[in-house]
Amino acid sequence: VQLQASGGGLVQAGGFLRLSCKASGINFGISAMNWHRQAPGKERELVASISQDRNTSYADSVKGRFAISRDNVKRMVYLQMNSLKPEETAVYYCNSQYWGRNYWGKGTLVTVSS
Repeated sequence: VQLQASGGGLVQAGGFLRLSCKASGINFGISAMNWHRQAPGKERELVASISQDRNTSYADSVKGRFAISRDNVKRMVYLQMNSLKPEETAVYYCNSQYWGRNYWGKGTLVTVSS
């Protein structure tokens, strides 16, 4: 199983990034795919989710600014992040959930400068 997240980097406040996650070794088509983040000294939090039916949900703090999407053919999930804030500096993790299984990738670092 591999969930390879990419697209992180340094961006100024108000800027945007698009994260990508390439999945292998999982039943991607039936998996709920999620993005979580963990800021320094804080607990990991759920940012966005997309179901196998492409129903989406978001943390209140990112609604209207972030958008999650998936491409089942390419086995990819994306997170478009707009109007980024310095407090959103964190490692962003891709997560897969199905049949009671829970898989994690290694994460990609997003740094938002003020």
